[in-house]
Amino acid sequence: MSVRVQRRHVIYVQGYDPRGLAQYYRLFRTELRKSAVLYGLQAKIGRPQTTDDNTMASWSIDTQGRDWQTRVTYDFLRWEDLIKSDFAVPIWRTALHGFTIYCRAFFSGVIPRIWKAHWRFGMFITYPHFVLLNLVIWSALPAWLVATAASYFGAPTPIKWIAAIAVFLAALWALLKYTEKRTYTLYLMSDTIFTWQFAHRARPEWDRRIDRFAQHLVEVARTSDAEELVVVGHSSGSFLGVEIMARALAIDPDLGHHGPRVVLLTLGADLPIVGFFSASAPFREHLRQLAVAPAIDWIDGQSRKDVMNFYPFDPIAGHGIDAGPARRNPTVVPIRFRDMIDPAHYNSFRWQFFRVHFQFVMASERPHPFDFNMIVCGPIALADRVAAPDAALAASNHPDPPTIRTPPLSSTSLPR
Repeated sequence: MSVRVQRRHVIYVQGYDPRGLAQYYRLFRTELRKSAVLYGLQAKIGRPQTTDDNTMASWSIDTQGRDWQTRVTYDFLRWEDLIKSDFAVPIWRTALHGFTIYCRAFFSGVIPRIWKAHWRFGMFITYPHFVLLNLVIWSALPAWLVATAASYFGAPTPIKWIAAIAVFLAALWALLKYTEKRTYTLYLMSDTIFTWQFAHRARPEWDRRIDRFAQHLVEVARTSDAEELVVVGHSSGSFLGVEIMARALAIDPDLGHHGPRVVLLTLGADLPIVGFFSASAPFREHLRQLAVAPAIDWIDGQSRKDVMNFYPFDPIAGHGIDAGPARRNPTVVPIRFRDMIDPAHYNSFRWQFFRVHFQFVMASERPHPFDFNMIVCGPIALADRVAAPDAALAASNHPDPPTIRTPPLSSTSLPR
C-alpha cells in the first residue's frame, strides 16, 4: 500500500455530551500521545482556535513516521451550549417529559422495534426508566411512613395526603439529584428528549447549527488543499453527521467530485433512535441519498461490546430503505475492542458502558488497523485502510507490527 495522504482535514461531530471542547481537546491530546508512543511516532498538536461565534474550534496536528509525514486540520463542532440549556431544565420536568416520551415511543412501536433491532440497546434505552421506577418506590417509603404517622396522631385526611405527597416529591427529587453521578438517569432522559424532538424537527436551534456546519463542510471541500476530508460522527454525532453531510450535498451536489476525497465515518452509531420514528421521513431520505452518493464514501464502525450502538445493523435496510442497485454505502466495519486493548486493562472496564463507548475515539494499547488516532493522523486514506487493514497497520511504522487477522470485507461489509 502506497503512502498517499500528507494533508487531511477532519471534522469531528460529537454526540450529546455537555462537556464540550475543553474535555474533548484534553482527551484527544492525551490519546494522541499514547498512540505516538505505541507506534514510535513524533506528534505535535496545536492549541484550539475558536470561531467568532464559538460554534467551532480547530487545531492542527503534525505527525511524522519513519518515511511519512502528515499535517491534519481538526475541526471540532460545538453543541455544548445547546446541550447545557437542556440540562438547566428542572429535574421534575426532565423526568416527567422523558418518561412520557418513552411511553409514547413504546406504544407507537418504536421501542419494540429497537429491541428487535438490537436487544442490548433496547435494555440501555430502558435502563433510566427502570432506575426511575426504583427511585419512585424508594421515595414512596418515607411518604407512607409520614402518612402512617399522621393517621396515628389523628391528622385530618387532607393534611395527611398533602404531607405524604410533599415528602414523596422531595425524596424523589433528592434521589434523582444525588444519585445522578452514578446512575446518569437525568442525562439519559435528556438525551431521549433531545432525540425525540430532533426526530420530530422540534429543535430549530439545532437545525440552524447543522446548516451552519453543512456550509462549513462545503467551503472546506472547495478551498482545502487536503487530499482527504473525513467527517467523524461518534454516538449521537452519527445522525448529526448524516444530517450535515446530506445538507452539504444539497448545497453542493458535486461534493466529493472536486477537491479532497470525502468520507463520512460513523462510530458507535445509534441512527435508529431517530430513524425509527414515523416522523423521520426526511432523515431516512438522507440515509438513502448517502447510500447511493457516487462520490461520498461512508464507513460505519460497529462493536458488539458497545451497548450504546446497534450491532450488527444495516443502516439502510434496517430502516426499511430500498436503495436499489445503485447502493454503495455504507461499508460496515466490525471492531473488536478486545483486540485493541491490553487484556488486563480491558477486563477492568469492559462493564463500564460509557468507557467502552468512547473506545471508538481513544488510542489503542495494541497496534490495530482501526486505531482512531491513526485514522486521523496516519498516512493511509480511510477507504484504503478499510480495504486493506493489514497493509495499513504495516504502514504505521510500528517497530514490530503483529499479524492482525481481519475478516475479509466481503464477509463483514455490506454490498457495494
